[in-house]
Amino acid sequence: MSIELEPSWLKVLEPEFEQDYMIQLKKYLKAEKDAGHTIYPKGKDIFNAFWKTPFTDLKVVILGQDPYHGANQAHGLSFSVQKGIAAPPSLQNIYKELETDIPGFKIPNHGDLTEWAEQGVLLLNATLTVRASTAGSHQKFGWENFTDKVISEISKEKKGIVFILWGKFAQAKAALIDDKKHFIIKSAHPSPFSAYNGFFGSHPFSKTNEILIKEGKKPIDWQIH
Repeated sequence: MSIELEPSWLKVLEPEFEQDYMIQLKKYLKAEKDAGHTIYPKGKDIFNAFWKTPFTDLKVVILGQDPYHGANQAHGLSFSVQKGIAAPPSLQNIYKELETDIPGFKIPNHGDLTEWAEQGVLLLNATLTVRASTAGSHQKFGWENFTDKVISEISKEKKGIVFILWGKFAQAKAALIDDKKHFIIKSAHPSPFSAYNGFFGSHPFSKTNEILIKEGKKPIDWQIH
């Protein structure tokens, strides 16, 4: 299967694209399109997280579950929406936490988190596509196998990566991470249903920067411009 993936990631993940599950996933996505379903994000953006954050530049992983399923929202980065689209509730809560966690942080007028990705923050969803207006519609068709492999390869090949795991779904992925060589920050999910149960006041962004500085790496400028 020919695939366009950022070169440093392709070096790590190329064998996955020959696996049966990935070939079946490609067929499934084609069948969805042939049946007239709209799929988000657009094809060119499905692997956007990998293009924006090369394997060689990786410092932090923020794990989401599913792409947004509304028009023009998803663009391949977890929790992020395209400019011109209102920030969804979870992202609004992320911004509120940043306001109290990072001195001087100002809530931006858009929800595009590309600036984080370009500094080494991999904004990875466990499932990389979704059918329009149908949350979770592409779960359990193979994407999770692929993104579990991504997490496992990061754990194996890298050192000193900060994994930010919000909510039970993301925290279950901790089993794939070697916590003797990496750092795991866990809290409740920023969703309105759980943000007050331990997300607000958890300080994931300042904690991440403290770790990066101790590791001799440049901290993340969390301010979105």
